[in-house]
Amino acid sequence: MDNKMRETTAYFYVLLCQDQSFYAGYTTNLERRLKQHNSGKGAKYTRVPSRRPASLIHAEAFSSKSDAMKAEYAFKQLTRNQKEKYLNLKESCL
Repeated sequence: MDNKMRETTAYFYVLLCQDQSFYAGYTTNLERRLKQHNSGKGAKYTRVPSRRPASLIHAEAFSSKSDAMKAEYAFKQLTRNQKEKYLNLKESCL
């Protein structure tokens, strides 16, 4: 994937934190964003030392930032049990 394509694709992603909580977000560069989270320079939620390191457990590509943000919002509205089912369903489809 060339750099231009990487920067125009938006991703909705889910991290599994060290404390077993989920963190959901969106980005145009998954590798850079994961490094930010694990260095303590990402979102306030992942700056808490007990939540690091975090592992990328799910990512979906979208053609627009808006669509990725909508997926993030929808995921955040789910209960923990629903989130686990969503992630398991997506894993089994790969």
